[in-house]
Amino acid sequence: MHGVVGKPPGAAAGNNAVATSKIMLLMLVAMTGVAPISLYMLVPALPVLATTFGGDISVAQMTVSLYMVGIACSQLVMGPLSDRFGRRPVLLAGLALMVAASIGCSLAQTLPQLIAARFLQALGGATGMVVSRAIIRDLYSRDRISSMISLVIGVMMVAQMLSALAGGLLETAFGWRAIFYFITAASLSVAVLISVALPETRRDRGVNGSFRGDVGKLIRDRAFLGYVLCQVLASQIIFTFAGGGPYIVVTQMGRTTAEYGAWFATTGFAYLVGNLFCVRFAPRHSLEKLIWFGLALQFGGALLNLTFSIVGTNQAPLWLFGTQMIVMIANAFVMNNAAAGAISVRPEAAGTAAGAMGFLQQGIGALVSQFGAYLGGHSTTTLPLTAAIFALSIACASAMFFLVPRPTLVVSEELIKKAEEEESGML
Repeated sequence: MHGVVGKPPGAAAGNNAVATSKIMLLMLVAMTGVAPISLYMLVPALPVLATTFGGDISVAQMTVSLYMVGIACSQLVMGPLSDRFGRRPVLLAGLALMVAASIGCSLAQTLPQLIAARFLQALGGATGMVVSRAIIRDLYSRDRISSMISLVIGVMMVAQMLSALAGGLLETAFGWRAIFYFITAASLSVAVLISVALPETRRDRGVNGSFRGDVGKLIRDRAFLGYVLCQVLASQIIFTFAGGGPYIVVTQMGRTTAEYGAWFATTGFAYLVGNLFCVRFAPRHSLEKLIWFGLALQFGGALLNLTFSIVGTNQAPLWLFGTQMIVMIANAFVMNNAAAGAISVRPEAAGTAAGAMGFLQQGIGALVSQFGAYLGGHSTTTLPLTAAIFALSIACASAMFFLVPRPTLVVSEELIKKAEEEESGML
């Protein structure tokens, strides 16, 4: 299969065939999902790991927390590398690292060895998360990017929601090492599929393209900063609620952890529904219009939840999570369309833009989730948590309003002719 380097999306029939193929969608989902699915598959086995290696559960938890650090660092590095050297070689190198690290995880004899191997596993696996967005920008026009991101995330979330169950079943039936046997086989399969079916999609950078130049131009661009801040702040709503939710439901409301898990799944389902709506509406409306729709709905849901906190209504899970579902549907509109806007500012630096956005999202999210846990664990009502989410919704809208320039209508001869025809028809 021939590459498409240096040609804008849609410039050749081969490009269109690649962009519309089901194999491309499968590859985008696989490369995006391999790292987060590997993250959640191990979660059910954490108590077993602590017992097996004779360590505290908090030490075993580092196989998850340092994995998230690895995801953040990987996106910051791999995105710019994919702009410089191409999507295919960077992606294949990352997957090769993941395969090797997964084998290392399965052979680990101590908990520190497993933690180190998991960090390397995240560094390699997260390459697909950032490169997939760059590939989407390479292949699709600006008005289709959001729908493609939403479609990939929507399909991936179904697999991600089942990954913890799969991990638990593997651990119960074959032991915790079987989880890494499965991850090794899965990541190797993804690497083989990409090596066979994925063409190079990177645009021609020209003679002046460089990492320093890309970063300098991006951080000086108000639109890029606005889209990134909007997307990152919207993602922090998820991290904040995820951090504080368990303490509110289990400690304040006196419910079981299993019940919390069931209620929390409703927010994931709402986010999935929001992604599906984005797939449907994105081709028909502009990015800006969809972002503002999401911001308005997000603000309304956050305000409603804050009001319920003030009057004390949402001390029951049904009200708290029912209203949060509105916020999560809106969150999908905001995050996906803002991400599409950010990587469209400079298409030739889409990898750098996606990497910076992913790094900020994951890095700040690790801190914000702790802040959410503090709010949920050191209060007797839901008010501090819902107030923080409401403040984040305002910050999202502010970033979009003050930084992203309004679209301007360029008067062309075609528009003038159309206006004259409409005017003559009215007369």
